[in-house]
Amino acid sequence: MTDRPGTIDGFERGYRRQQAEKRLRTLGFGLVLAAALVASAIVGQVDLGRLATGLPQAWAYIWGTVPTLRVETLGADLGEWYWGLGSWLRLLAETVLMGFTGTVLGGVAGLLLCFPASRNLVQGRVLHFASRRLLEVARTVPELVYALIFVYAFGLGPFAGVLAIAVHTAGSLGKLFAEVNENVDPGPIEGVRAAGGTWAMIMRLAVLPQVLPNFASYALLRLEINVRSASAIGIVGAGGIGEELYLSVRQFEYPDISAILLLIIAMVSIIDLGCEAVRHRLIGHDALRVV
Repeated sequence: MTDRPGTIDGFERGYRRQQAEKRLRTLGFGLVLAAALVASAIVGQVDLGRLATGLPQAWAYIWGTVPTLRVETLGADLGEWYWGLGSWLRLLAETVLMGFTGTVLGGVAGLLLCFPASRNLVQGRVLHFASRRLLEVARTVPELVYALIFVYAFGLGPFAGVLAIAVHTAGSLGKLFAEVNENVDPGPIEGVRAAGGTWAMIMRLAVLPQVLPNFASYALLRLEINVRSASAIGIVGAGGIGEELYLSVRQFEYPDISAILLLIIAMVSIIDLGCEAVRHRLIGHDALRVV
C-alpha cells in the first residue's frame, strides 16, 4: 500500500527529505567556507613557522619599550619616562577634538544623506542610487588616504585630519542610518502623509522619533572609532598624538613609545566608559536588566 501525502508516513518522509537537503546545503556552505579559508591563507602567505619565530621577536620589541623602574628612584624614573607629559597631553587633547569634530561633521552629512539613501523613503531611483554610491565612495577610501590628500591640499595639521575623519564618518554613518530608516514602522509615515504632510514633515515627525535612539548609539560608537583613527592618521602629518608617536618610532625612542601608547589606551578607555554611560542613559536602565 503506498503512502498518501496526508498520512503520518508521508509527513515523515517529507521531513527526512527536508533534513537531508538542509544537511547537504550546510555541507556545501562548509566546503565553500573551508576553500575560502585555505585560499585566503595561501594568498596571505600564512606560515605557522614564521608566526612561531616572529612572536618572541614582537614580544622582545614590546618589552624593549618598557623603561627600567626602581623602587628607590621611582619618582625620578617616572619623571624621565614621562618627560614630555605636558606636550603629549596637549596633543592628546588635540586628537580627541579631531575625533569629536570629525564625528559631528560626518554625522551631520550622514544624517542628511541617509534619508534619500533609504529605499522606503524616496521614490526617485536616481536620487536613491546617487546617494548610495556617494556614501560608498566616502566610506570605501581609507582614512589614511583621505588624510594624505587633505595634507597635500591644506598642509600639515589637524585640519586635514578632521576632514579625513569627517568624510569617512559620513559614508559609514550614512549607510548605518539608512539601514535603520528602512526598518521603521510604516504606520506613522502613512498617518503624516494622509494628514497632508510634506516629505520633510514625514521625515521629522514620523521617521526621526523612531530612529533617533539608534542614530545616537551608532554616533557614539563612531566617536570611539574616530578617536582611535585620529591617533593613527597623525602618521601622515594630520596632527594629533599620532604624529609624535610616529616620530618616536622612527627615532627609536623606545620609552617614549610605551609612554605615548599608555596615554592613548587610557584616553580611549575613558571615552569608551563615557560613551557607554551616555548610551545607557539613552536606552534606559530598564532595558539593561537581566531577564
